[in-house]
Amino acid sequence: MDLNAQRIVITGASRGLGRALALELAPRDTRLLLVARDPDTVAGVAAEVRDRGGHAEIVAADVGDKHAIHAIAAAAHATLDHVDALIHNAGTLGPPSLRPLAETACEDLQRAIDVHVLGPFRLTKALAGPMLLRRRGLIMHVTSDAATEAYPDWGAYGASKAAFDQLSRIWAAELDGTGVRFLAVDPGEMDTALHHQAVPDADRASLAQPDDVAARLVARLGQPAPLASGSLLEVQR
Repeated sequence: MDLNAQRIVITGASRGLGRALALELAPRDTRLLLVARDPDTVAGVAAEVRDRGGHAEIVAADVGDKHAIHAIAAAAHATLDHVDALIHNAGTLGPPSLRPLAETACEDLQRAIDVHVLGPFRLTKALAGPMLLRRRGLIMHVTSDAATEAYPDWGAYGASKAAFDQLSRIWAAELDGTGVRFLAVDPGEMDTALHHQAVPDADRASLAQPDDVAARLVARLGQPAPLASGSLLEVQR
């Protein structure tokens, strides 16, 4: 699905890949709703989008908070009229720092599930209905190889990402033929605040830049051959 001239909701839009996608889409005649917890930071991203000739509105909300989902959906319909694409990009490591499962608090695992699984599930339910009526839409989520590889200390993050990967595949199977497509995107290791929090001693020169990843992702989605619903797109350096 070409993202040019589309109306798009991006969660986790205040930094990292979310911010990079917003800026990449800014000059492409898109209308964006940017979702993030920090109102000041996400407002700054919206201002950058407008400086590049784009259109952006914001809603300060935590996708992991079930009470915030209706506010996000209402803002999407009020500011965009309809939603062509929903990008689930918000993420959390779960615990404040990576640790073995035996040392992971239940509340930290719950937080990872809230952000990576329940929040996107609720928001998909809230926004997919109008897409089904229009028989057109893309719901995309950002995943990681931690969803399939059992990396020690990445338990809360990896398990919750794995759950959402499977959830997305089931959505794709159930809505096959409706015009609403689901896509998982693995951007690889990027030079982001989340990666630095997880691996503070990583060689930053070896990491992909979010702006480059966003450009490659948008370019791939614009190619004539569409990706099958339920598939995984690995955005390589």
